[in-house]
Amino acid sequence: MYIRNTPEHYGLVTLALHWTTVILVVLAWGLGQGGDLLPAEGARAAGLFVHISAGLAVILLTVMRLLWRIVDPAPAAIPTPFGVLGDFAAKLGHGLLYILLVVVPVTGIIVQFARGHALPVFGIVEIASPWAADRTFARSVMGAHELLANALMVIALLHALAALLHHWLLRDRTLRRMLPGS
Repeated sequence: MYIRNTPEHYGLVTLALHWTTVILVVLAWGLGQGGDLLPAEGARAAGLFVHISAGLAVILLTVMRLLWRIVDPAPAAIPTPFGVLGDFAAKLGHGLLYILLVVVPVTGIIVQFARGHALPVFGIVEIASPWAADRTFARSVMGAHELLANALMVIALLHALAALLHHWLLRDRTLRRMLPGS
């Protein structure tokens, strides 16, 4: 396994950034959906802390991934029978994923501040809310945060389904070159 991308495969750094982001997004989304169902107040507070930490980590990993992509460009896309339209759909999907990987956690940070709460940064430091609590604003941003998080999951699911389509129907290397150890 190579550290950097090759013309045929993604490298170890790209794979680590991709799959770590996947795990953190699923974790954050799951806690966002079910965190209120945790049995005790302490568990709910811990769930919120992990949810926030995962979101902050997603922002950091996404920035690192974009910077790494400048230094180490991705392998060329494998041609498909879908032509220009397929290429456009793939680029649009990737672009939306990158945008949402930043926008969803940022709206979560705004919710935290709009509630008048400090932002815990990985348990190391807390950033105080820059404004007074505004419940109405917090609720409206929370609605946007939830909608965007669900959109991220739908687009990520479509991304995964497209990879499976490449693997099972088109029988090309698109999925295999993003799997560790292949």
